Amino acid sequence: MKNVLRTCILALSAVAVANAADEGPNEIIESAVALFAEKLDGRREEFAADRKALYAAIDEVLLPRFDTRFAAQIVLARHWRTATDEQRGRFIKAFYQALLRRYADGVIEFDQDRVRVLPYRGDATKSRTKVRSTVRLDSGSKISVDYELVKRKSGWLLFNVVIEGVSYVRNFRAEMNSEIRRTGLDAVIERLEGEAGITHDE
Repeated sequence: MKNVLRTCILALSAVAVANAADEGPNEIIESAVALFAEKLDGRREEFAADRKALYAAIDEVLLPRFDTRFAAQIVLARHWRTATDEQRGRFIKAFYQALLRRYADGVIEFDQDRVRVLPYRGDATKSRTKVRSTVRLDSGSKISVDYELVKRKSGWLLFNVVIEGVSYVRNFRAEMNSEIRRTGLDAVIERLEGEAGITHDE
């Protein structure tokens, strides 16, 4: 599961690079794969040795193109309705940053030659859509990677990735729900903030 989710963050980052309002869902994916590979070119060793530089590089392209609020809302599910505005804000930031750090290694391994975006079969006139692709592994086998996007005024924003039928949103929702029931929302937020290196005075 960890390797699958590393591929997930790889996918998130790739989609994020090119997200213009006039681009269709497949165009975003196709151009993003090429642009993200260009960003990594010649800097893989630097990023492997400097985690802060890696996080900053991912954040630079991902955060403006990722619907952090919508993803966090889906992950928290019913707990979102009872959370205070402060809890929501802290969770959005902590969840995104913890996710980025947990699976950043997968980004360094990104290889655009292994990615094939499949012909678009969705309906771009709707508010949500899905783009399908395949990623070739070291073994030569292929896995399916589906990108789920939501349409906003700024264009299409990513909010979920489904790898071989495993949805990262649903996966984290189950994980968070179980933990929140055991320890409470505040404890979960504090754990995520610790994992992401976020201090309370930020």
